[in-house]
Amino acid sequence: MEDSGPAPALDAKDVLAAAERSPWAVAAPGERHWPDGEFLDVALSAVRPEEREGYIERLEAFVEEHRDRLEELLRVYGPGSRPASHGRYALVGQPETLVVLERMEAAPFLLRGQWEKDLETVFLDDLEFA
Repeated sequence: MEDSGPAPALDAKDVLAAAERSPWAVAAPGERHWPDGEFLDVALSAVRPEEREGYIERLEAFVEEHRDRLEELLRVYGPGSRPASHGRYALVGQPETLVVLERMEAAPFLLRGQWEKDLETVFLDDLEFA
């Protein structure tokens, strides 16, 4: 089998735009807790090279497949909820969180390993709990 060269890079802006097309899973911009993209690089680093081609389509399929669960997650833990008012679950409602959740399902150990290198695990732990 021939090597076709390096895997295509994922454009974070394109991935974020795809996530924002899911209004049932993402809070309105004025209600979000973090600036866009703060956690996106770590989540995208957990996308294996062989998964990069067609990743946006897979993310969109994941979001549609889990629509009910994502709506409930946003409603129960998102901005304006009681848990969010205590400063927890800050990532719920962020568009990059859809990538984090997709990676939690597709590559949980890789995501956690990448996350632990760069970020506080409390954010990931909260998402796993929710």
